[in-house]
Amino acid sequence: MAPPSSPTDHHIVALQGDFIRIPKFELPAPYTHTTTIYGLTSLSELHARIHDASILVLSALKIDAEALSPEVTPYLKLIVIVAAGSDCVDLEACRKRGITVSNCPAANTEAVSEHAIGLHFSVRRRVLRAHTLTRAGEWTRKKTLVFDCVNHDGTQPLTCQEEVAGIIGNGAVGKRIAQLARGLGMKVIVAGRKALGDASTPNHAAQDGQERVSFDEVIKQSTVIFIAVPLAPSTRNLLSTAEFEAMSPHAVLVNVSRGGVVDEEALVRALQENRITGAATDVFEKEPAGLENCALLGPGTEDLNLVLTPHIAWATQKTLINYERKLKETVEKWMVGEFMNVVT
Repeated sequence: MAPPSSPTDHHIVALQGDFIRIPKFELPAPYTHTTTIYGLTSLSELHARIHDASILVLSALKIDAEALSPEVTPYLKLIVIVAAGSDCVDLEACRKRGITVSNCPAANTEAVSEHAIGLHFSVRRRVLRAHTLTRAGEWTRKKTLVFDCVNHDGTQPLTCQEEVAGIIGNGAVGKRIAQLARGLGMKVIVAGRKALGDASTPNHAAQDGQERVSFDEVIKQSTVIFIAVPLAPSTRNLLSTAEFEAMSPHAVLVNVSRGGVVDEEALVRALQENRITGAATDVFEKEPAGLENCALLGPGTEDLNLVLTPHIAWATQKTLINYERKLKETVEKWMVGEFMNVVT
């Protein structure tokens, strides 16, 4: 790969092609381009692979200030994040250099929302525990497993008609989860912003056409809490010890947003102390999550009502089609001075 030979020549480098369908870009004259696609990229390979790029395409790879320095990426002008989030890229470093960063919001809304509902059922109905016991022959031995799949207080699980679903995050995914939850018969309440101070957001106050309940009241009233907010300084550890202590003992927590929004160590303690009924997450503070870097996988978590999936909520055929279309449009329109889904 050689550096761009002129301002109208571009090198497009896709760093995670195994996860992204890279389209055939059709650039208007006089623009030309070459495309280099890497299936996966490790951090040790990153600097060499991006040095000659003018356009970077990635999904969740960490691009820090060093990678964005003029020495490492002298030709870089555009980064397209083929995902809804943007926390993997140092946006301040991009702003300083005038590098445009775009993402692909709402491309995975259906997939992530449906996964969230599936996680709720898997926790509420103790699906994995029932599966494990049945596979182990315990049904034959005990004659019934009904009492092995109850809540920590010995009660049977709630039905959807008994659930109060608290939605934290009112973007595309949060709105779709709310719609699905209502369709299942749940009462839905949408949280106001914790960072604004709940005193300024009275219960049932209308904001942007959507009724909101204060953040604290959502934490107290909900029997299932769905988290669908981006990771930012204001949302890091948004749910920690104080929130778990305020929750209903029947509460189930479902996180399909970003790792770091939930304090993982506090969540483990809440489950171990039976403060809440269960939890599920598709995202982790450190990814890939493993025994050595994740409290949710640590000693003493094996028997908790805790369902973990490896950041796959987005992965459906429809999402991949949407990502490919948005990536193609973003690059081609940027060439003619039209900016789509600009993060910075």
